[in-house]
Amino acid sequence: MSALDSVTSTSRTAGRPREFDMEAALDKAIIVFTERGYHGTSIGDLSAAMGVTAGSLYKAFADKKAIFLAAFDRYKQVRNGLRDEAIAPGRNGRERIRLMLHFYADGAHGEMGRRGCLVVGAAVELALFDAETDARVARSQAGFEMLFERLVREGQTDGSIGGHIDPQVTAHLLYAVIQGMRVIGKGGQDFARALSIADAALTILD
Repeated sequence: MSALDSVTSTSRTAGRPREFDMEAALDKAIIVFTERGYHGTSIGDLSAAMGVTAGSLYKAFADKKAIFLAAFDRYKQVRNGLRDEAIAPGRNGRERIRLMLHFYADGAHGEMGRRGCLVVGAAVELALFDAETDARVARSQAGFEMLFERLVREGQTDGSIGGHIDPQVTAHLLYAVIQGMRVIGKGGQDFARALSIADAALTILD
């Protein structure tokens, strides 16, 4: 059960009526946390952005950290769904990796790039000091690397990726590439630059 499911379940068990659209509110919280960071975000900021009174927030969540963890889970759910949709048309392992890299390049420029990635922000700001956040960041990394490794192996089976490539090491490297693109995006970059990084990374699959 995710933090979002847990919060919803707790609210219903306690007999409290749904006072706001939880997913829509969390989508707004994600924007605040990615733009301002965890420590730079106040309950007042969240209340204003989510369109929910502080009292209603405290009825649904124990504290700011609980809101952050639910927002993190929502962010991963949505982004992973969009990523899986983006790579689905790929005809082979290499093509799916290309589509995946392009998906993250698209999120590493312009307004979205400057806003940043909630997972990167959590890793930098909280993972060292908070066990729950650290566990979520670690699961996110492991999921990415497992997917990349699976796609590399698929590519080796279908002949689109060189058989001499080490799937696990390559997965580590590709994960580092997409996270690096997101960090660079915080400082501002155009899509052409992000795309060139993604395409350069593909050459390691030859």
